[in-house]
This record gives sequence, structure tokens and C-alpha cells, in this order.
Amino acid sequence: MDEVTVVVAHSERATLRVGDVFLKVDADPARLDVEVRAMSLAPVPTPEVLWRKPSVLAIGALRGTTLGRLGGPSAGTPAAWAAAGAVLRELHEAPPPPWPGRAGRSTAALAAELDAECALLVTNGVLPAGLVTRSREIAGAALRPWTPAFTHGDLQVAHVFVEGEKVTGVIDWSEAGRGDALYDLATFTLGHEEHLDDVIAGYGTGVDRDVIRAWWSLRSLLAVRWLVEHGFDPFAPGCEVDVLRSLV
Repeated sequence: MDEVTVVVAHSERATLRVGDVFLKVDADPARLDVEVRAMSLAPVPTPEVLWRKPSVLAIGALRGTTLGRLGGPSAGTPAAWAAAGAVLRELHEAPPPPWPGRAGRSTAALAAELDAECALLVTNGVLPAGLVTRSREIAGAALRPWTPAFTHGDLQVAHVFVEGEKVTGVIDWSEAGRGDALYDLATFTLGHEEHLDDVIAGYGTGVDRDVIRAWWSLRSLLAVRWLVEHGFDPFAPGCEVDVLRSLV
């Protein structure tokens, strides 16, 4: 009998694996709507949708393995990372969806959210004031005009599966929509800076490394407190706090 494995779980959503089937349970069914629609539009490999209920989505497992995870060792050859970069370019050059995604928040709204979060990090003693101030300065480079692209919106390295040097699929599309392409590139390489050159080799031109670094800082600043409050550890080696320290 197949066992039930909890892949990830918190108060907003949970993902379970039963054999070759993944069950995604979401408190907000609209996120599952976005996921199904985005996968149908994305010109890159995605999991097979098996069935859908209002708050549950069943998808098939993908072949291969991920290139790693945040806070863990990276895997795969430089060619595999470059292949992921090429798939990202294909996605970003496709016609953008008609809805904004996680990577498409307005510059003004994002700046306001970032400033409020930085204040809370210092006031609540989560991070040292000096680290927050310098990280906020670095993050400012991400707050600039950008051309809307088809973005995944949560392209963690654990969401891209490869087999050898071929990408077999990309999972977790609930944050997809119009957005800044460099947000995806930064999310994918967060904590794995050593593979940024490989990814860019596959992706091609149009990558501003200063903006990538800015997104690393911005994403980490916005994530730390949420992660702590939901039972995750952004202070673990190689995770968000280490990313911030490496940038200053």
C-alpha cells in the first residue's frame, strides 16, 4: 500500500504525495484556479492534471529529480542548470497571462510592503538593524520599471525537475501571471549563486546581475518573518538570513 507523505504543510495550504499522485489542498481555491490555468498556457513541461475539486488538485508526479533546495546542496551538472535557464527564457517569451502574478506587484505597493516589513523585523528584534538597513538598500535596485512577462512567481529550485540534462517539468504555478522575469531568475538561484552563470548561459541576454542580487535581498526580507511564524527556519545554514548576510 502506498504511504501518504506530507511534502509541505502550513495554515494556508498543504501538499501530500500518495504513490505517483500529488494532492494539493488550498484554503483559497482561487490559487488552484490560477495554477490549472497557468499550466494550460505555459509553453514548458508541467505535471498532468488528474482531477480537480473546489479546494483540492490532483496532479501526476514528474520524472527525474530537482536541482536542489534552499539551504541544501545543489545537484545537477552545469548543463542541467543551463537547460533550466533555457526553459525559463521560453516561458518568459510566451504571451503573458491576462492577470498579474506574484512577480507582478506594482513597484509602489512592493516598496510600501518592504518598508513596513523592514520596520517590523527591527522592532520585533528578528534581525539586526544594520543588516536590515543595508539589505533594504540593496533591494532598492529591484524597484524599477520592467516589461511584463509570463512568470511562474514562485520558481524555487525545488520546483524544477530534471532528468540528466533535460527539464521534465515545473510544478507549483499558483503564483503565476504577468510579472518581472528577473524575479523568477532570482528566485530560482536564491541560495545557489554558484549556478547563476550556468542559468544565464542557458537563458541568454537581458540579465542584470545587480537586479538579481536586489531580488535575492528583497525576497529574503519579505520571507523571514512569515517563515518563522509558519514553523520554518530562515536562520538555517544557506537559507534566507544567510543569503542576506552574504549580500551586505
